[in-house]
Amino acid sequence: MAATGVKAMIPIDRPFLDYVLHGLAEAGYTQICLVIGPEHDQMRDYYGKTLQCNRITIDFAVQVEPLGTADAVLAAETFAADDSVLVINSDNYYPIEALAGLRQLDGPGLAVFEREAMIAGGNIPPDRVTKFAVVESDAQGYMTRIIEKPDQKTLDALPEPICVSMNCWRFDPAIFTACRAITPSPRGELELPDAVQYAMDSLQQRFTALVIKAPVLDVSSRSDIAAVAEKLAGSPVEV
Repeated sequence: MAATGVKAMIPIDRPFLDYVLHGLAEAGYTQICLVIGPEHDQMRDYYGKTLQCNRITIDFAVQVEPLGTADAVLAAETFAADDSVLVINSDNYYPIEALAGLRQLDGPGLAVFEREAMIAGGNIPPDRVTKFAVVESDAQGYMTRIIEKPDQKTLDALPEPICVSMNCWRFDPAIFTACRAITPSPRGELELPDAVQYAMDSLQQRFTALVIKAPVLDVSSRSDIAAVAEKLAGSPVEV
C-alpha cells in the first residue's frame, strides 16, 4: 500500500483509514466523502462494499487529475451541498477533541497543535515537527497567517506555545470560491493554503485557530508505520 501511494490503506491490523473514520464517528460526524483518484478501485471497493458502517455513510468524489490539495477540495463541492465541511488528511489520525472542537465552531477554523505536545505524544521525530508549517493568530484567537517551512529565526520570534498545522480544517462554502480563484503554485499545483489566504484577504473570511494540546499520528512514510501501529494497538473501530 505504501508503494502505491494509497497510505490510507496501509494495514495496521486493518486499513489505517478505519481508525480515522472511527475518530470522526466518535466526534459526531455522520456523512463522509472520500476524495479518490480514478485508479483507486481498492478504496472504492472496500469502503463502498466491504466495510459495514452503522454510524457513518461514505460517499466518493473523484479528483480526475492530481492537481493539488485545493483541487481535491473542489472535487467534493457537490457532496458539501452548500454546507460547512471538515477537511482532513487521510494519512493522519487526529485527536477526537480536535475533530469535535471544529464541529462546534460557528464558522471556519483550523485545529492547530501545540508543537511540544506533538513531540511528546506523537510518532513524528522532533526534527520533522520543527519543519512543519506554523500558525500565527491574533489576540482574539483568529489565524493571521500560516508560515510554511519556517526558519529558526522565525520560530525564535514566535510566542509560546508554537502551534503547527496538520491540515485539519473547517470550511464554509466560500472555500470553493477561493479554490477556483487561485493560480498554480511554483510546483504547478493548486494549494489549499493559497486558497485559505485568498479567502482571508479577498473574501474577508476569519478562521478560528483552535489550539489542541494533543498529538496527531502520521503515516507519511514507511518508517512511521511501526510507531503508529504501537500507539493504535487495541484501539476500537466502530463506524
